[in-house]
Parts: sequence; C-alpha cells; structure tokens
Amino acid sequence: MRNPFLAGAVVVMTTAALAACGSSAGGNGPEAAGAQRPAASGPAAPGPSAGTPTPSATPRTGKPEAPAAAGPSATATGPKTPSDGITPATGTFTKKQKEYLADRVPEGMDPAAVLQTGQEACDRLRYLVKADRDTAVGAIATDEIPDAADAVTGLCPQHQDLVDEAAYTYPDGTHTGKKLRPGVYRSASPTTGCSWQITGAGGKELSSGTSDTGTSRTITIPKSARTFTSTGCYAWLPEGAQG
Repeated sequence: MRNPFLAGAVVVMTTAALAACGSSAGGNGPEAAGAQRPAASGPAAPGPSAGTPTPSATPRTGKPEAPAAAGPSATATGPKTPSDGITPATGTFTKKQKEYLADRVPEGMDPAAVLQTGQEACDRLRYLVKADRDTAVGAIATDEIPDAADAVTGLCPQHQDLVDEAAYTYPDGTHTGKKLRPGVYRSASPTTGCSWQITGAGGKELSSGTSDTGTSRTITIPKSARTFTSTGCYAWLPEGAQG
C-alpha cells in the first residue's frame, strides 16, 4: 500500500534542472543540479514544463508530501548507449554523473533525462528525510522512489544510511522463511487500516493487531515466527542495530 505522504504527491515540472544536469561548469557536487535548488519548499522534480513545488499537507498528519517521480526509469530495458557515447547536448558531465549513467541510457534517449531521474530520487530523499526520516526509509523499502539505491550510490551517498536501514525493513505483504529476522519493529506512517499477523509452525497465531488510529505501533517478531503478514502499515522499520 502506498504511503499517504507520497500517494498524492505533486508532480513538479522544471526545465532549469535539465540545463543543470547537462553542465558541470557551475561547480556541481555529487548531487549535481539538485544540490543547488532551494529546499525550503521541497525539491523540484523534472518534467517538460516549469513550475513551482507546493507540497500540500495531508489531512491526517499535516506533514508535507514529497514530489512524485517523473521521467525515464534508470532500469529501462533495451539496448544502451555505450559509455563513450554518453554526452550532454550542452556542457559536460562530471565524473560521478558519467559513472551513474554507464549502462543506463537507452539508445536514442537524452542522457540528461536519465541523469535527472536519479537526481530527482536524491531530491525526494533529501526532502522526505527532513520531514520524516521513517517515511524516507519506507519509501526506499517499498520502491515508492524507483532506483533509489542506485541513485544514492552514484549521486547522493550522504543518504546511504537510509538505504542500509531499508534493507532490514518489512514493507506491506507476506514475509516467510529466511526473510524473517527476529527483533523489534515499528510501523512507519501506517494508515487507519493497518493490520498485521505473526504465525509460527503449523500456522499457529503468535500475535496480531491493528492500528485503526493511524498511529505508529511496535511489534516483536520472535525466533519462532514462520510468517509475518502486514496490510496498510506501509513499512516496518527495525529498532536498534541489525546484523
């Protein structure tokens, strides 16, 4: 189930970001053009037209929404442009940008558009982590932000801790066998329809519950657990260190 912070997100259009993607003359860092955009009202998302981001507040939480993703997927299938053929229409790419674009640009596509998709993921993470860190981690775990892990590795490594934590997170769904890790977990941004169940050998129920108020809950997954099912809770984040 999609996070309510992200489900109604505004798609922000900006041609200025595309121009920034294609040039390193302005002293862009690892996040390139995204690092130079104002963050006070949320990050700008790419698209064919310009616009001003105006994140709205959700009725339930009052927290700002993250801009929705737009643009080509970094994992698009089909023949890719060779690394030595990846050049922007204007300006130059930085070394980090070239490394990120390697094997990602479909033939015939503007590499700046692919780069902008990765920068957009970084922008959304930067915005979400300021509003609610748990939601940012959940957005990675649930693939609400496509290709987030690759974008972080190549363009915004300062968010690597979010990716690392997301690896130990349970998104909504059914988890069994070796995917289960005993420990204490908290729900990140649950809906009013959040429910869960933990069963052991032979399908015996070990624990279950709901959160019809939409507030975060804490559960313990014991070593005897065989199946953990979650619905409407968005994601469960680990409490404490994970190994």
